[in-house]
Amino acid sequence: MTTGQAGTALGCSIPTVKKLMATGVVPGVRESGRQVFPLAALQVLQARPAADLSVLGTAEVAVLRSDAPVKVDEPGRDWIGFGTALNEAQLLAALSGWWRCDPARVAAGGVLPVTVAGFVVAVLTGLTEWESDGTAGTTGRYRFPKARLVGYLTDLTAPANAATPTGPEDARLAGLLLGTRLASVSGGPIAYVTTNPTTDTADEGE
Repeated sequence: MTTGQAGTALGCSIPTVKKLMATGVVPGVRESGRQVFPLAALQVLQARPAADLSVLGTAEVAVLRSDAPVKVDEPGRDWIGFGTALNEAQLLAALSGWWRCDPARVAAGGVLPVTVAGFVVAVLTGLTEWESDGTAGTTGRYRFPKARLVGYLTDLTAPANAATPTGPEDARLAGLLLGTRLASVSGGPIAYVTTNPTTDTADEGE
């Protein structure tokens, strides 16, 4: 399938499909020459269920809308974004900050699903503490230094947790969210999604 056909089938834009392919979570992607999205993988992803957020016990949950990995020169990390080429420590550093957000609102949800193209590819918990970059107001960026990467995927078509959660609640949250579809809308990397059932749908494409 072309990226355009895949985007139509998944309800997202071509750039969003390409972002998903660039993370490495879709097996069988052809990168040389014209990009091709495998039909078998597309059919599996079309059938992926929506995340059931109603069991989280909070009114809303923050969602980190990630991009493919980008190399950075920052203290404590070499990458931002999500990709299967990164190891667990690199992923945790890449996904735990620095984001423009309301940190108390993020922490209140208790869990931070990480999505690419509307699919949950990683799950963070341990969000009770945060650090600021010193910028006041809504333009400030925040990091969650005690965040735990309790789940992540290396193959979205066969969503097995590549992490090893240390507690039963972390394992439950990872099992609940990984591989599901979770639509969100935001002008930045962090979105806030109500946990009440809704019929609304949204495209993650920028």
